[in-house]
Amino acid sequence: MTAYLESIFGLTGRTAMVTGGSSGIGRAMAIALGRAGARVLLVARRPEPMAEVVDELRGFGVEGHALRADLSSRPAVSELINQTISRYGSPDVLVNSAAVNRRPPLGELTEDDWDVTMAANLTAPFLLGQAFGPRMAERGWGRIINVASQQAFRAYGNSGAYGASKAGLVGLTRSQAEAWSAQGVCVNAIAPGVVHTPLTEPVFADPATVAKHAARAMIGRNGVPEDFGACAVFLASDAAVAVTGQTLFVDGGYSAS
Repeated sequence: MTAYLESIFGLTGRTAMVTGGSSGIGRAMAIALGRAGARVLLVARRPEPMAEVVDELRGFGVEGHALRADLSSRPAVSELINQTISRYGSPDVLVNSAAVNRRPPLGELTEDDWDVTMAANLTAPFLLGQAFGPRMAERGWGRIINVASQQAFRAYGNSGAYGASKAGLVGLTRSQAEAWSAQGVCVNAIAPGVVHTPLTEPVFADPATVAKHAARAMIGRNGVPEDFGACAVFLASDAAVAVTGQTLFVDGGYSAS
């Protein structure tokens, strides 16, 4: 059985770039992809958390590298792309997990809030996809995984620019899948439920809100980052060869209740 599982889920010889890989869902995905055999390229703004993840990966015998970049800056994204290709080559797997989560009431949302959110949450995945997707297609194999949100489909908690950016990311997922799936590049999105991460700390500071969301989930609890590791391995592997253009809800039944 081990040989069979390795043949369909193993990522040995693959390189996976994970934006937002220093914390939360991105970190869990990066660790899981590494443990499945991939070389992992972490992208985030803060070097210290990335160094911790690289050390954790090395503890599993996994090669990991940290690439510092502010994905809300187009020049920084361009530099990231050039640096990646020159040092490591074009990745086989791209996970877009980094996000900005500014969510004041819509009437108080500034143009800067909008611009920064769209740049990090939607434009950066587009630019990275434009750089790496065609290269994946030329090789005849690739995976792009975009981390979306419940708020791409329903409004709650001041969805604002964040919800709009994630809705755009779901649309981008379908467009990328249409463009490159025939060349072996499967592109999918993951839609988390309410997950306790550094990004959602303000939500989890309110016990009543935490309890309300947990009660809505069919599994009776809110999400944790570890819920997403195996999902990323599946979508990144040969097991998902015929899965593309889809949004996988990893939310404990939240969206079905």
